[in-house]
Amino acid sequence: MSFSISVGNDTFASGGRQLLIAGPCMIESEQHALTMAEHIQRLIAPYRDHFIWVFKSSFDKANRSSGDSPRGPGMDDGLRILERIKNEFGVPVLTDIHESQQAKPVAEVVDVLQIPAFLCRQTDLLLAAAQTGRIVNVKKGQFVAPHDMGLPIDKIREAGNPAAMITERGTSFGYNNLVVDYAGLYVMRNHKAPIIFDTTHCVQLPGGMGKVSGGRREVAPYMAKAAAAFGVDGFFMEVHDNPDKALSDGPNQLNIPLFEALLPRLIAIREAAS
Repeated sequence: MSFSISVGNDTFASGGRQLLIAGPCMIESEQHALTMAEHIQRLIAPYRDHFIWVFKSSFDKANRSSGDSPRGPGMDDGLRILERIKNEFGVPVLTDIHESQQAKPVAEVVDVLQIPAFLCRQTDLLLAAAQTGRIVNVKKGQFVAPHDMGLPIDKIREAGNPAAMITERGTSFGYNNLVVDYAGLYVMRNHKAPIIFDTTHCVQLPGGMGKVSGGRREVAPYMAKAAAAFGVDGFFMEVHDNPDKALSDGPNQLNIPLFEALLPRLIAIREAAS
């Protein structure tokens, strides 16, 4: 399977540099987002021959467990912050959209539109994202079989947009737990789209702490290393300088030491497996 997708000033192509989607789960403040972009840029600098970095953060976490949970700054302020990061750090940016009418204004700023896992079958949302011409990253629903992920990809392509990606983030396994079927990564190769592995959401425990989700941060590097051995095309990682105090998904976000230690290991595994 071959592909070639323009991402900012870089080309993401099969067999080339892997995509590294990394940033905090939610835009908690302008200063925090800038600080995290600075941290990640510094840590990835030695590995730019191996990764194309895309900064990610959500302006609205519309699918929080509780209505009392923080959701982010909203679209207007969120896009302003993402645009500042894009310009000051020279990095492509990614964020989620949840409603069809968000696609066009968000696409005026970001390079990659992300479809949340819970919404991966929403036809109008997929078509609106596709019609912007931006890259569309579709998170695989926790309830969707690997062989069925070709259907949302087909919707995007039939709308005239060939730049679609699939991100594996785990499958519901009983209550408040997820499991990754690595054989499913092989199945999704048949959809002829880049396969991205979500290092941090796959260790989430949805709703596992009552009003908020839990997670097993310490397991995330092992999951990523297994995906690297399989040969995925890129990685999605949420990274936070103090995840225990994060406003969203803290238990499964990587802290700075875990993120820093993981990058060279992913490179070494890919080189050994090739």
